[in-house]
Amino acid sequence: MSQPRARDRDYGQEYCGVIYSLSDGQYYASMPSPLGEPVPVGPSKQKKCIPPRYVVDARGRPVVLADFHSHPWAPSPMSATDRIAATQVWSIRIQFDNACTVMKLVPHLGSSLPGEVYVRTEKQWSLVGIIRPADKRYGIVTAVDQN
Repeated sequence: MSQPRARDRDYGQEYCGVIYSLSDGQYYASMPSPLGEPVPVGPSKQKKCIPPRYVVDARGRPVVLADFHSHPWAPSPMSATDRIAATQVWSIRIQFDNACTVMKLVPHLGSSLPGEVYVRTEKQWSLVGIIRPADKRYGIVTAVDQN
């Protein structure tokens, strides 16, 4: 969120990157990049950021595990575009907003398992919704009981 215009709400910039491993037991994040045109969004709250398809690291051969992207406004639930099967490149998608709300989608594409939507609260992931196998194509989330 320290990147230029990353907190500028409707006129801000969305940033994307990937989380990867070098098979050394550590996880790394690529440099966040706008990879999209800065466009005023107005009340629709839609931005477009294309996650990287690969990362180069001189220390070794990266294995990409997840993509991440920021939203310059809050609150910012994971959008339908972020949840649909056609936009899933990696096995995990992380989204965060300018209020530091962090969400995670585990789509389980190609599997009969439902997709899972989590929110980060108090240093742990809380399951807030599932995407039934029949709904993966459309990214339709069914809320789960928090009790």
